Amino acid sequence: MKLHLGCWKRFFPGWIHVDLCNYPHIDYKRDIRDLSCFDDNVASIIYSSHNLEYFDFKEAKQTLLEWQRVLKPNGILRLSVPDFSALVKVYQSTGDLTKIIGPLYGKMTIPTEREDVIIYHRTIWDYETLYSLLWELGFCDVEKWDWRNTEHSEIDDHSQAHFPHMDKENGLQISLNIQARKRS
Repeated sequence: MKLHLGCWKRFFPGWIHVDLCNYPHIDYKRDIRDLSCFDDNVASIIYSSHNLEYFDFKEAKQTLLEWQRVLKPNGILRLSVPDFSALVKVYQSTGDLTKIIGPLYGKMTIPTEREDVIIYHRTIWDYETLYSLLWELGFCDVEKWDWRNTEHSEIDDHSQAHFPHMDKENGLQISLNIQARKRS
């Protein structure tokens, strides 16, 4: 089983999609912090792109533990979040706060079956902080991953975010893509 959490409009063929959004491809319309609809140790991979920053650090830790519960031993947790280190470089090179305000504070309206829900970013991550948290929670083989080398590389999502926008050849990648393996 492959889980795509917080997928929004993006559909990955062969994956199970979980999101609050009310789109036809969503298999489970629910908060991605609660995967109680799944048994322990059932997913070979969990992918979440630009969702973890919507939770504060305590919620992020609890959420990662929930996702870890659902992963099979040796399963892969693949994350993408705004990269604070890269955003600092963008600001230093441009001096323009408007260039990084979206990835820093993000505001998103989610259309649900009942009502629209508005969410904001509540954390920011850099490699060292997220790496340390994943190790603390018992993950291993924590490493960066390249969006070009995934089965979902043809589907443009935030893991491919660059500055200037869409300059994937010469721009600066502003997403931190990090994955880890659940210990067996």
